Amino acid sequence: MFMLFDRLISSRCVRLLVSLALTCVTSLSLAQSSPDPAVDKIDPAAQAVQKRFAERFDNPPVTAVRRTPYGLYEVQMGTDIVYTNEDVTFVLDGALIDAKTRVDVTRARIDALTKVSFNDLPFELSFKQVRGNGERKIAIFEDPNCGYCKQLRQSMKGIDNVTIHTFPFPILSQDSTEKVRNIWCASDRGAAWDAWMLEGKVPASNDCEVPIAKMLALGHKLMVQGTPALFFADGSRVGGAIPQDEIEKRLKQAM
Repeated sequence: MFMLFDRLISSRCVRLLVSLALTCVTSLSLAQSSPDPAVDKIDPAAQAVQKRFAERFDNPPVTAVRRTPYGLYEVQMGTDIVYTNEDVTFVLDGALIDAKTRVDVTRARIDALTKVSFNDLPFELSFKQVRGNGERKIAIFEDPNCGYCKQLRQSMKGIDNVTIHTFPFPILSQDSTEKVRNIWCASDRGAAWDAWMLEGKVPASNDCEVPIAKMLALGHKLMVQGTPALFFADGSRVGGAIPQDEIEKRLKQAM
């Protein structure tokens, strides 16, 4: 996303901004480094920064701009964050570290901004599989033609006592939409999904009403930028085919 910055910002400028940022951050705790949510409502300075940012970078997909207590502005673009000064003469694309606590402030902010209310997810747009007592919960956005999704499913084969909510998210091709339709209309959606994802058994042709538009709209609303995307019961998320031990770790933390 940020390749445009390569041509516009010299490494010298980035080093200057990093030095400035770390100097300011040193005296702040992680709690203090979080932008004030109230600032999101009305902040003329942040609005001006957003306008200048759009002018300099040809209208990038900016979600929000927020003032921070360490002298920079946080520019959110979906699930990504960059930092800039008020005049938008410098941009930092990378992790901002609290020099005192060694905490990755950028990662903490992204986690907070992308957190969801798990129980409020529209589960009618998913199908459920229960293993063991099902006490642990996970929601996964997947495209049936996504190789990393298939890899993730292989990693999950040994995980027990979990309820898996699969949200089909057909974004890769028209064939993805066809496979989602056939699996959604199957008598056992979970079995049909596993047969395809784990064994390569093409789902039988089926036809019924499938809320494809709503599935896609939900993914876009939650800023799902690729598959697989995993959401845990505590609202945290992670993208990609993480290994089994990492899934187990996150399931435990979410409890």
